[in-house]
Amino acid sequence: MKYVMPAIAAASCLVCGGAFAQSSNVRLYGLIDNGFVYNNNAKGASQYQLSSGNLQGSRWGIAGTEDLGGGLSAVFRLEGGYNIDTGALGQGGAIFGRRATVGLANRFGTVSLGRQYDALTDYMAGYSATGSARGDVVKSWAGVYGAHPGDIDNLGGSNRTNNVIKFSSASFNGLSAEAAYSLGNRAGDITNSQSFSVAGAYRNGPLDAGVAYQNVRNPNYANWGVNPSANTATSSSSLNMNSPIYSGFASAKTMQVVAAGAAYQIGTVRVGGIYTNVQFQHLGGTQGNGLNPLNLSGTAVFNTYELNVAWRPIPVVQLGLSYAFTHGGSVGSVSGANYGQWNLGADYALSKRTDLYAVMVYQRASGVDSTGKAAVAAIANLSASSANAQVGATVGIRHVF
Repeated sequence: MKYVMPAIAAASCLVCGGAFAQSSNVRLYGLIDNGFVYNNNAKGASQYQLSSGNLQGSRWGIAGTEDLGGGLSAVFRLEGGYNIDTGALGQGGAIFGRRATVGLANRFGTVSLGRQYDALTDYMAGYSATGSARGDVVKSWAGVYGAHPGDIDNLGGSNRTNNVIKFSSASFNGLSAEAAYSLGNRAGDITNSQSFSVAGAYRNGPLDAGVAYQNVRNPNYANWGVNPSANTATSSSSLNMNSPIYSGFASAKTMQVVAAGAAYQIGTVRVGGIYTNVQFQHLGGTQGNGLNPLNLSGTAVFNTYELNVAWRPIPVVQLGLSYAFTHGGSVGSVSGANYGQWNLGADYALSKRTDLYAVMVYQRASGVDSTGKAAVAAIANLSASSANAQVGATVGIRHVF
């Protein structure tokens, strides 16, 4: 008898588990991206390397839904990045550094809680060469190196946001919207390191257009300093905004980003464009005197304009070309800098899940950058050049599972 009762209990658990499983759906997914990268000027020297996550960041994840009845579902997603060449975790060592959310969804939309992208990145990245393009094109054809200089507007997805409450609407006749708020989690001041963003888009047939706004308090910490490996001490050693394009503006109390983009598909050709305005406001207004070595005050403004085109001449081949121009205005002793960048990409699909790619990026800089020195080229996710020009190239393979 003592063996019968545990057996009955175990069987009951299996039956119950099976009953619940009928209303649940859990899937494991991922992406593996690896290839060779060439940088003609990495702080003065040529660099050749095998690198993970060149077109898109290598990742694995678990996502699931549970039907709660009445059109309501529970949803979750846990997604981590990794380096396939070393096995190391991405995003500064976070297990689920790419995304970690739980929430509720119905026919009106989804409310999610946790670490995730802001609304501006979600909605606007697809209008740039570096983001996940919609329509009859391969996603992210320019790769992580094709982002705007230093990925200043985060269209390349370099930064996530912690402690987020987000609502993502369903699409109603092509119209959709999203709003996100991140709690700073700082005692005594609810606005310290908080951020919020809103975005909306109209997507109907070949036309896709959207606008977005983002506001971040203490961006050096709340935007660039959200990984476990980030610097959090309020001193000169706490610099997280490492690109020379904007590192001199790390003392900004507020970062504001406005973006507008559109794309139109004509057959197998997709033409897109995006404008972003990034402002580092109230320079010298955040903690850490070492973050403002030039004693700047006021607002540093960056305007970026991009045009891009992607063409699929045959079903398994895609070609992409884009040009982006970034102008950094003057502030204090910094007279401002200009950055022009060309992206060229080609992709060949071996199957629905595996493709080969080649991307070349050329960037040229002029003027004076945020550090008060002659501007140097600084392609996103590569070591900055020691000169005003830089070439980056990559060839590799991507597999989705």
